[in-house]
Amino acid sequence: MTHYRFLEPLDVLFLRGNKLFGDPGSYGESLVPPWPSVAAGAIRSRMLADAGVDLVAFARGEIIHPTLGTPQTPGSFAVADFHLARRRADGSVEALMQPPADLVIGEDASGKITVLALSPISLTPAPLPGGEGRKQPGGDGIQSSAPLPLLPVLAETKRSKPASGWWLSEPGWRKYLAGETPQAADMVRSSELWAFDHRVGVGLDAATRRAADGRLFSVQAVAMRPGVGFLAAIIGAEPPKSGTVRLGGDGRAAAIRTATATLPEADFDAIARTGRCRLILATPGLFTGGWVPTGITQQADGSHHFDLHGVKGRLVCAAVPRAEVISGWDLAALNGKGQPKPAQRAAPTGSVYWLELEKGISAEALRKLADQGLWSDPCEDAARRAEGFNRVWLATWK
Repeated sequence: MTHYRFLEPLDVLFLRGNKLFGDPGSYGESLVPPWPSVAAGAIRSRMLADAGVDLVAFARGEIIHPTLGTPQTPGSFAVADFHLARRRADGSVEALMQPPADLVIGEDASGKITVLALSPISLTPAPLPGGEGRKQPGGDGIQSSAPLPLLPVLAETKRSKPASGWWLSEPGWRKYLAGETPQAADMVRSSELWAFDHRVGVGLDAATRRAADGRLFSVQAVAMRPGVGFLAAIIGAEPPKSGTVRLGGDGRAAAIRTATATLPEADFDAIARTGRCRLILATPGLFTGGWVPTGITQQADGSHHFDLHGVKGRLVCAAVPRAEVISGWDLAALNGKGQPKPAQRAAPTGSVYWLELEKGISAEALRKLADQGLWSDPCEDAARRAEGFNRVWLATWK
């Protein structure tokens, strides 16, 4: 069973990314939305407090929680979804999605917003103007370092410049999953959701626990608009239904409430009939192959075969933005003294992979892939799985 919880900040948030700050004159940027591990840590800490668990003993692995397990061996608890969200007038919660990599939001000279879709097509073999090209079967071809047979191409009838700071509403996301291109009316500006509040911090002397001389730094605080927060979907455990949690850096307060939410999903029967689909990362992807998802193996002929949770096919195209680095702070490490988590390169949220499926792939297998995420069985990293990484959406590829 999936439990939805709405986390609504009661104060500004410090959603720190993976860049160090705190040195004199440094500047700390905030990450919106934060990694799903932020929600996992906040909710699990509240669950342990509600259960009256000795946190130091738990950090040492001396106490086994029924659903959280231990820090070394996580239990059934896992974050299945984590999104920016806003509360509607009727009290329900609407998830807001980061535009995937195959949607390009453009802005013309008048400020009008247009939404265009990348589509993978076979490039017509032709030499580059002024270049020699590369000989391929059937004629000359365009030189490229892309290892996949198809390239994501954006065909524009007129020029526009990329526009940032936009989010997809639920109606727009429903269109996207169905293989349609969302419209400008389906987009929400970041300025309608939050604003940055720049704060000045003072470095502390670790020995005396007082302000250190000459150690001023600045940091971004995130001030959410009223009714804006984060939607977390929890499986394998029942999280708190009300109260508060400590969210982000400095443990700022956020209210936690039961949420009524219905996240759009793909038409798995239609995907099974057409025999092809798109995989979209709902959270950052931690893969041993870098940008290549779990389940992909390169064959002797250079093709990329996909086989995971009963879904088999061929990876033919990908749109993956520049890698980001995922880390964090492990409160349970060193017997509760804490230490940084290992830094890992990740494929960003919104990365898109196009798959041609083998014949006979069922809708049930596709749904299982969406439910399990891009983790092997057994899981490569149970701790990161519990924190919500490697979650995936399936979408129609028309």
